Amino acid sequence: MNRLCVPLLRLLAFAGLAVLTLVAQGPSPKESPQAARSVHLGWQAPKGDLFYNEVRILESTTNTYFCVGGFNHGYFGLQDFGGRKPKVVIFSVWDPGKQDDPASVAKTNRVELLYKDPAVRVGRFGGEGTGGQSFLDFDWKIGVVYRLLVQSTVEDNRTAFAGYLYDDAKQSWRHLVTFRTPTGGVPLNGYYSFIEDFRRDGRSPSERRVAEFGNGWVRTVDGRWTELTRARFTADPTPLMNIDSGAAKTPGWFFLQTGGASTNRTVELWKTAERPPVDGPPEMLKAFLGGH
Repeated sequence: MNRLCVPLLRLLAFAGLAVLTLVAQGPSPKESPQAARSVHLGWQAPKGDLFYNEVRILESTTNTYFCVGGFNHGYFGLQDFGGRKPKVVIFSVWDPGKQDDPASVAKTNRVELLYKDPAVRVGRFGGEGTGGQSFLDFDWKIGVVYRLLVQSTVEDNRTAFAGYLYDDAKQSWRHLVTFRTPTGGVPLNGYYSFIEDFRRDGRSPSERRVAEFGNGWVRTVDGRWTELTRARFTADPTPLMNIDSGAAKTPGWFFLQTGGASTNRTVELWKTAERPPVDGPPEMLKAFLGGH
């Protein structure tokens, strides 16, 4: 995605949890919201070097972003442009600082590209902070499970963040891109997922977007596996109540939902939902570790 649209989000880390800092206000009461309300899950886990999560998109519409693996310095997910534009996988990493003009950042502070798959497009972005972003054309399907993985490697005062997509047909991990950014030597933390509508045409709040996120895991910096069994439900300030979240019917999964006349909130914002643990990290995670 090109940017996180109004209301603008910056996602920061605090005490190992995803804290959502809103840096722009929603529309005034006299205005009709132009976009569906953004909804988020904040995953509770310690600092780590691997963050694995799965997504199953159940309903989508034009210009929707499903962030699967958000973290303290970037985000990773699936995007639906609609129409003739291809669907994509997007992986982005921020420069340090709060600037919005990518040209204003000194080269020594910019995100570095260390690796990219030949099919991946890379560039710089602005308007929601600045940084490096990448796109892979990827015709993802409704109802299909997709598996994403972020790996961090601390290198003195910088951290390299690598994005991987699991290829079910080949039963192997595809390394899409690796970005490195100044972090002060911070590994992965502040984990989150979200659904965002970036069309903002006034009609989009009436269109429903639903996704399930689950079977998530973090490998801590000391090598222990932590299962993502707790998620906090939050939303941006858009004055709409057609949002919802909670534990999904599928064991090991949570859901997010926004937009549409039939969507009604069944849980309170800022509440934490829990799900029972499963039997351990999935086989594709073990396969990744076997090759790295």
